[in-house]
Parts: sequence; C-alpha cells; structure tokens
Amino acid sequence: MLRAILFFFPVCITTALCASDPARDLHVVFAEHWEYTMERHPEYASRLGDRRYNDRWTDYSPEAFQRHHNQDKIFLRRVLVIDRSRLTTADKLNYDLFVKETEVDIEEFSYRTYLLPLSHRGGIQTFDDLANSLRFSTVKDYTDWITRLEAMPALMDQTIAIMREGIGSGMLHPKVLMRRVPKQIDKQIVAAPEESPFFKPFKSFHTSIPPEEQERLKEKAAAAISGSVIPAFSRFKLFFVEEYLTASLDEVGIWQLPKGEALYQFRARRFTTTELTPDEIHNIGLREVARIRKEMEAVKKRSGFDGSLKEFFTYLRTDPEFYYETPEELLNAYRALTRRIDPLMVNLFKTLPRMPYGVMPIPENIAPDTTTAYYSRPAADGSRAGRFFINLYKPETRPKWAMMALSLHEAVPGHHLQISLAMEQGDMPNFRRYGGYTAFVEGWGLYAEFLGEEVGLYENPYDKFGQLTYEMWRALRLVVDTGLHSFKWERRRAIDYFLENTPKSELDITNEIDRYLAWPGQALAYKIGELKFKELRRLCARTLGGAFDVRDYHDALMRSGAVPLDIAEREIKAWLDTQSAP
Repeated sequence: MLRAILFFFPVCITTALCASDPARDLHVVFAEHWEYTMERHPEYASRLGDRRYNDRWTDYSPEAFQRHHNQDKIFLRRVLVIDRSRLTTADKLNYDLFVKETEVDIEEFSYRTYLLPLSHRGGIQTFDDLANSLRFSTVKDYTDWITRLEAMPALMDQTIAIMREGIGSGMLHPKVLMRRVPKQIDKQIVAAPEESPFFKPFKSFHTSIPPEEQERLKEKAAAAISGSVIPAFSRFKLFFVEEYLTASLDEVGIWQLPKGEALYQFRARRFTTTELTPDEIHNIGLREVARIRKEMEAVKKRSGFDGSLKEFFTYLRTDPEFYYETPEELLNAYRALTRRIDPLMVNLFKTLPRMPYGVMPIPENIAPDTTTAYYSRPAADGSRAGRFFINLYKPETRPKWAMMALSLHEAVPGHHLQISLAMEQGDMPNFRRYGGYTAFVEGWGLYAEFLGEEVGLYENPYDKFGQLTYEMWRALRLVVDTGLHSFKWERRRAIDYFLENTPKSELDITNEIDRYLAWPGQALAYKIGELKFKELRRLCARTLGGAFDVRDYHDALMRSGAVPLDIAEREIKAWLDTQSAP
C-alpha cells in the first residue's frame, strides 16, 4: 500500500549502504509525492491516462483535507533536509520548484478554500464531463465508471457536508453566481437513466466488447443511475435551493470572506508568481488599457470606419457579416482556420510537439454558462490528443474577428504547443511535466496571440482588431479583478467598464465577470505573464543583436516547462550567458 511506502524508513545496517545521495533522496520524494497525488486526486489521474483510480472519486471529507495538509508538511520536511548544494543545476531547479509549490499549498490550507467545492463553472453537477477524457476500450473501463456512478451518493453526502461547513464559516460564493447552478443540477435529474449525461459512455461501445456484454453493462449503468445518481442529485437540488442558495452572498467580491483581504493578496501572488500588490496590478492594468486603446484607434482608422471607437465597437458587435448563422458553420470555420496556422509554426520554433490536437464543441450542458473557448491537455499515455474546445452556443454572439487570436491562444503556438512540449520533457519529474503555473501558461497563451502578426495571420484590420480586443481583455482583467476583489466594485460597474473598452458581446463579458468572481486572482496571470515574456525577449534581442533568433528564444523559454516568472527570467539569463554576442 502507498502509505506503507510513505512512512516506512528502514534502519541502516551499515553506514556505507546508507550513504546519503541527495539526488536519489530528492527523486524518491518526487516519486512518492506523485503517487500520493494520483491517489489523492483520482479524477486528475484519470484525465492524465492513469487508470488505476478510475473506480473512485476524490475524498471531499474535512478529514481528508486535513490528512492531505499534514502529508504536504511531511513531504516538505523530507525535501528541506536534503543538501541542495550537492545537487546538479537541473535538480536544484526541481528542488526549488517543489519547495515553492508545497509551501504555497500549505499556506492556502489556512484560508479553507476547500469549503468552496463548486461554482457555476464546475463541480459535482458537471462531473459527467470526466467521461469525455476517459478511454473506454475494456470491460473494466466500463465497470469502473459504473462503480463511480454507484459511489455518487457518498460523494454527494461529502459535498453537502462540506458546503454546510462553508455556510457556517462564511465561505460562500455570491448569489448571482449560484443562481446559475440549479439549471445545471436539473440536467442530471432525468426521467430515464439513458437520458443522463453519465450514461454517455454506454451509448456506443468499443468493438472489442461482445454484444451480450454491452447489454449487461447498459443494464448495470442504468440501474446505477436510477438507484444512485438521480436520487443523489434530487437530494442535492433540495439542499442547494433551500439552504445553500439562500445563504449565498448578496454582494460580490472575495473581500467579504473570512480573511478576505489576505486571501486575495495570497491569490494574487500565487497566480502571478510575483510579489505585486493588488494596487500595483491595478495600476499596470490602467496603463495597459490606455496604451491598447491608442492602438485600437489606429486600426479603426486603417479599416476606413468613419466614426468613434464606441461606434466601431457597436458595428463589430452587431453587423451580421461578422457572424456565422449556425453552430456547424462556426465549428467548421475554426477547424479550417487552425489548419492554416499549423504549417507556419516552423517560422517561430525549432522544436514542435509530437502530440496532435483537435477542435471540439464545448458540451451543450455547460456551454451557456462558460466562456468562448478552452483547451484540454493530452493524456499522459498518448491515448488522447489535445483538444481545443469551442463554444457554439448562440453563434450570433461569436464574432469572426476574434477567431484567429483565440485559436492562437488555445491551440498553437499557445496552450497546446507549450503544454505538450512540457509533457514531452521526459527528464523532468512528473510534477513539472504535468503541472504548471498560471502566469507562465496563460501568459504564454496571450503572448502567442501577439505572435500571429509575425507570421502574417492577421490579414485584415478586423482580425488585427480582434487581437487587440483580446489583449485589451487581459489588460482589463487587471483592473476589474482587483476592482471587484480589492476595491469593492459592484458587478455592474465591472461589466460597464468592459463594454466601454471592448467590442465583445455583453453575454461574453458577463460570463467573464462571473468567472472572475468565482475564481479570484486567476485572471491576473495572463497580462502579467505576457509582459514578462515580451520583456525577456527585448533583453535577448538587445544582448544578441543581429545573432538573435526568435526561434532560439522560444525554445529556451520552453525547455524548462512552465515555471514561476522569476525562475523563467533566471533561466533565460543563464541561457543568454551561453550565447555568443555579435
């Protein structure tokens, strides 16, 4: 068993046999920590392609969270006693990152954020989506999913209990977000088990499953959904509407929560990987908004539009020429667009990922409440490619001029390229290959949008304006996220500020604002990361002069995977020292 491995330290028979080897000791901790992480987060393990825990859910009991917190402290102590000075340069970086991540996890526990197990963007009410990341090719794959369905009542009990603790301690989301959740729960309370989203894996079977076995599995799944899943969600709906929604907060902003001000400062540090304060971040945002508005004015003029920037926004939001009529047209257009991007990546990188990606629609049951697009990483075992998910809900609100920048961000050279390259770095420990830092990952995604201009992908003023719109979006986040959570802005003020500065639709803007309310601090990472990557690029160009090759810079930035921004800077400066100046 895992715990026996974690806590058994054999007595040395001879000093020679047990001579300290810092590198070995360090990687033993890494391996044990990874195994513990997979057991602790079985859904994460499943998404990565580790099928050992496919028959269980995460333990959401308060005792489990305390146990994990205690184990984090044990892992940290075991690393801190290792003599860092005796490690290689690569292992010193591994050591530093592990210590930093674990210290942050330990600090977060004190804020009890685990008492918020769901939001309108996800939680137990959307757990059926996990099936979309699983491989169903054997009878065991299907029976594991059925075991998870049968365990739904116990998981629901834990979720309700921890949410009740959240009510008692004041750890709650705003009502304006929670009002979205009952409709999501309703989609799980179906008249027939075959209509349940959890039944999806049983609507088509792998060819290796005999017909009689298919019928048996269907019957077991239907029985589990009827007897366990639907009753659990019916009970959850009653609790949610009568207790949780009623107790949810009338105002918005994390400042209302226990230790709210300190919690937001912590989350700002965690997501940006900097020591910037909310005030400093807010002011960076104001400066960036002003700069980007000037660029928008120039592009508007280039387009030939005769009117104010506000009128140009209205034109871009409302003119039918900028929108597809059907979801199918929108999806096909995205797929065609990404095929234009892929061949150009050799102009920007010397090393490209081996793993492919696909363009998929966001599931219909969550599309109305989620953002325009998102990316899902490949399976670690290579059984599933990367996936660029597109929101096809209300295509009349999804402008053509935003598509190029969005594709560059979510697919290549953005998330798919960066995440896949990190996963393919076999010499890195797993916590780095499959982990990451939002400031790096999302900062890179925003920087990737900027790269589209360098390979000629913004072919007209409207596409370029789309890129500026998305850059403005990330600059506005610095102002709005800090405004909501630190300066106590009202939600309507945040929406109006967006409307004044971008041509995005009010539907998109409202969903974004509500995302910031549910995920305080996360939205700060994009612009802060992008600014750092541009700063480091300028440093390399100045230092190397005519010898500067952007492909070398990108490869140097990618070789360590996603790291905190200060470490990215340290790594780039070390790489620069190895290059010959002209």
